Amino acid sequence: MKTRLPNTTAGWEQFVLRLSGGGLMLATGAIHLDLYLTGYRSIPTIGVLFALQWAAAFVLGAMVLLARSRLVFAAGAGLAISTLGGYLLTLWIGLFGFREVRTVAGIVAGAVELAAFAVLAGLALSPGTGRVSRRSEVSAASILTKLRAGFPGIGRVVGGFSLVVAVSVAVPVAFTRSSHMRASAALLKVKTIGATAVLTNGQGFTLYWFAPDTSTRSVCNGTCAVYWPPVAGEPTRGAGVTGRIGAIRRADGTTQATYDGHPLYTYVGDGAPGEANGNNIDLNGGVWHEVIASR
Repeated sequence: MKTRLPNTTAGWEQFVLRLSGGGLMLATGAIHLDLYLTGYRSIPTIGVLFALQWAAAFVLGAMVLLARSRLVFAAGAGLAISTLGGYLLTLWIGLFGFREVRTVAGIVAGAVELAAFAVLAGLALSPGTGRVSRRSEVSAASILTKLRAGFPGIGRVVGGFSLVVAVSVAVPVAFTRSSHMRASAALLKVKTIGATAVLTNGQGFTLYWFAPDTSTRSVCNGTCAVYWPPVAGEPTRGAGVTGRIGAIRRADGTTQATYDGHPLYTYVGDGAPGEANGNNIDLNGGVWHEVIASR
């Protein structure tokens, strides 16, 4: 005996869920496009991944709004949860030499991605979602029919899983540093990194200068200063430091150390002393250079 699968989801409920899911996918795409254009495109490998993410998010977001397809819903849910996973990986461990920091944009994007996953996973697995063709008229006992029919009560499962993910995200993010406190260590030292004598702070982290800056003014503010924490305070000389040291007043009223007329910064992409991942990259509106120690 063959049966036709019933559509148990009310039309207006499907419409609201599809509108929500598609809108959330477009939102995460817009956030990643903005981040891509404002600096992430210059990060090796990470920039390419950002471009793929926002392009895929826009395409899938539009398809969710236009098509009633379990495959599209599942693809959107997969993209959302994998994007969230990538964010957490770069936040906790680092990826391809880049280490993320906690920012408002990152937290908002994570929340949007989690919500998109919950909505789209529910649509993909709920009974009555998607178009049902004659090919779906198969034996009620077959596994294929069960998969196409969806899983009753899946909403509670997806909701519970999303709650677990939300807690697992919120707790580590809450305790992740929003900036590198090492930037306040204004002791200047000289260290050889890659056969080059460069300037470091007291903890051995490489110091950088920003091409658009002047000797009296830093133009790295806001989000830029999150990724490139200014070295705060009046600097002191360590062994081997022979260049001209000083300080400037930043736009927010704080003091920033300078060396040979360059305001100084650390880089959040350096996960340990001795790294110089920020050297010669074009990010946040200009090129960054490690500070070469004066001879």
